[in-house]
Amino acid sequence: MTTTATTPRVLGLDLSITATGVAYSINPDSVGTATIRPRTRGDERLVEIRNALASDIAAADLVVIEDLPTHAHGAGITGMVQGAIRVACYDHATPFVTIPPATLKKYATGRGNATKADMRMALFQRTGQDLRDDNQVDAVWLRAAGLEGLGHPVVDLPQAQRAALAKVTWPQAVASC
Repeated sequence: MTTTATTPRVLGLDLSITATGVAYSINPDSVGTATIRPRTRGDERLVEIRNALASDIAAADLVVIEDLPTHAHGAGITGMVQGAIRVACYDHATPFVTIPPATLKKYATGRGNATKADMRMALFQRTGQDLRDDNQVDAVWLRAAGLEGLGHPVVDLPQAQRAALAKVTWPQAVASC
């Protein structure tokens, strides 16, 4: 599927303190990917990641973040990274949504317990993109899920997979995109 010039700018983020996957719009028909690998140590990495993403967040119509796994809510360094990025979204008045890992996997592959290899293969089969970085693979799927949720699908998927996003609560600010 291709998109149009009115396609919302959706930023997909697979957050991690050591390797954050990023998927962003280059133009309506293509996606760029990157991995942020902080060079600083300790909590300074939070600032480095936030600063690296600030302009992308400011330019986005929606940021889609992979949520923490259910068993990890409220704990761990990834939660701290997520907090730093949520604050950056608020600073730039950019709406964001979180998608649970199992929901993202079901959307991408049809199975909520898909492996990283399954996610990568599904991306290759559906888009032709052969990304070697699992962080970027997840970020691309997060961006695709965000566009799907806003009514601008970029990947042709069976209805059962698309239905996985029905439980996601999309921000009101972008519901009309």
